Amino acid sequence: MAEISFDDFLKVDVRVGRVVRAEPYPEARKPAIKMWIDFGDELGEKKTSAQVTAHYSPERLVGKQVLAVVNFPPRQIGKFMSEVLVLGMPDADGEVVLVGPDQAVPTGGRLH
Repeated sequence: MAEISFDDFLKVDVRVGRVVRAEPYPEARKPAIKMWIDFGDELGEKKTSAQVTAHYSPERLVGKQVLAVVNFPPRQIGKFMSEVLVLGMPDADGEVVLVGPDQAVPTGGRLH
């Protein structure tokens, strides 16, 4: 893997947001959930689609704090425009486990 500089790292804007709405995305090629995430006053609400159905239901996601890259360009995922990339790690079976703070933090905070 290529090394990057600290300045390169600073270009990636990772923020904490709270899922305010989530619903199934049955039209996706792989099972996914659509999420609307509140990133606070500065960034507002952004939407995304994520393949997280192995561990999460839409109902379980609402209220959850998650980390996301907020400065990628929007990307069309089927008929849904994804505005941020939520972050996760693979479990032992390769299924996504979302990354978030282990205690409540202010919405919109930037990873550092």
